[in-house]
Amino acid sequence: MSLREELEQFNSGFIAQVAEDVVSTMNSAVQTLASSGLVDLALKEGQHAPDFDLPEIGGERIRLSELLNAGPVVITFYRGGWCPYCNLEMQALQSALPEIEAAGACLIAIAPELPKFASQTRDKGNLTFPLLSDSNNETARRYGLVFTLPESLRPIYDGFGIDLPASHGNSDFELPMPATYIVASDGTVAHAFVDVDYTKRMEPSEIINILKTL
Repeated sequence: MSLREELEQFNSGFIAQVAEDVVSTMNSAVQTLASSGLVDLALKEGQHAPDFDLPEIGGERIRLSELLNAGPVVITFYRGGWCPYCNLEMQALQSALPEIEAAGACLIAIAPELPKFASQTRDKGNLTFPLLSDSNNETARRYGLVFTLPESLRPIYDGFGIDLPASHGNSDFELPMPATYIVASDGTVAHAFVDVDYTKRMEPSEIINILKTL
């Protein structure tokens, strides 16, 4: 089953279990974000990927420019381990990791959650690629991905048991749009996938196919 099919299957089950007004509010928030034009401001194919130096779970710092010395880098921005759609994406990327590495690339994932929560995300999914903590969404902001969660969604998230202030260590309620960037070894973005709809993610098979052309 493709990642797209897994995401669609999960989303159908989710919608069937949630109150109609909640689904409507969530869908409305996605449409509002889509009409905001934020996607147009995000980093695009052909542009140079901003360098960053972020901490991994164990405290080791990882710099994009150093990774690029060894070859292309696949960067995925996810919302956090509390997001089931992100977890499905992480699992699919883990399964594709051997082929990504065979294509000469490395994979890293970035989220605004604190290292202790990123550790839980890693352990829950048995992930072996680096999960980097982007404090206050500073790197995601440089990639043009950050938005503020609408007030209308905050009680809904609370009802789901999602505590963003605890996860992020702040009270700004900012999140990155899910995005995947394939960065060539010269730092140029070879491919950019950004979608305001958090139920949509880049297919790992497409990542692998693009890496093979670099």
